[in-house]
Amino acid sequence: MVDVLDGELSDEELAELREAKRILEHTGIADRLTELVGAPITASLKMLPGVAENAIYAAIEKSLGIALDVALRTLGDDTVKTGKPRLLTHKLLAGLSGAAGGALGGATIAAELPVSTVLILRSVADIARSEGEDLSSVEARLACLQVFALDPGDSDQIEDDTEIGYFAVRAAMAKQIRDASQYVIKHGLSDRAAPPLVKLVSQIGNRFGVVVSEKIAAQAIPVIGALGGALINSYFIDHYQDLARAHFTIRRLERTHGEALVREAYGTLEKG
Repeated sequence: MVDVLDGELSDEELAELREAKRILEHTGIADRLTELVGAPITASLKMLPGVAENAIYAAIEKSLGIALDVALRTLGDDTVKTGKPRLLTHKLLAGLSGAAGGALGGATIAAELPVSTVLILRSVADIARSEGEDLSSVEARLACLQVFALDPGDSDQIEDDTEIGYFAVRAAMAKQIRDASQYVIKHGLSDRAAPPLVKLVSQIGNRFGVVVSEKIAAQAIPVIGALGGALINSYFIDHYQDLARAHFTIRRLERTHGEALVREAYGTLEKG
């Protein structure tokens, strides 16, 4: 932890924090997709046939499992330590993946979602590095995975007791991240079915599943097609890039000023 310099945030830092709060507390993926397709996205996995619902949950679990492997095995080894994050590259690749999904229909979700999820994770990691995160740390790599749980979303669709609000989500996940970090440091990734890792992935999946259901609902609109699928996936990754930028901005400010001061300042700001 960097020593506190002056005990308060500068005007520039407050502006950064205000923008982070606007993203983290207000800008959900459903609003973005509604703008794109011109109709409200009010999706729920429970509205799908049982077989489809099970297939999507399996795809979500598989995607986050692969993302966990990538986060813990490779993110800390990337030689690109500085410079601007490669956001456009990841967005273009996600668009290509979404074009295939849009052209072939929702049945491709099992193949397309893991690809999109890993692309998003690598983009998130680039943003984390650009904000000063040390990705040799297991905790920092899991903080990248945590971004998948940060969509402000619709609380009525989240099937657990997780509180709504950025710091509430972080607090609710703190024990799972701590336990998973300690397990990996001690045992490595020899057993991905270990309870600390399963609990972490499950908690992230509860919130990520809401976003995925909204994405699938948009892609299911008959006129979407390949071009629409590419746009939806671009919105999908762009959304998580924004969440990551806000999340890691706050973590940077916390390293400089301490968590308590940043959280207090966050609470006093309007969402904008």
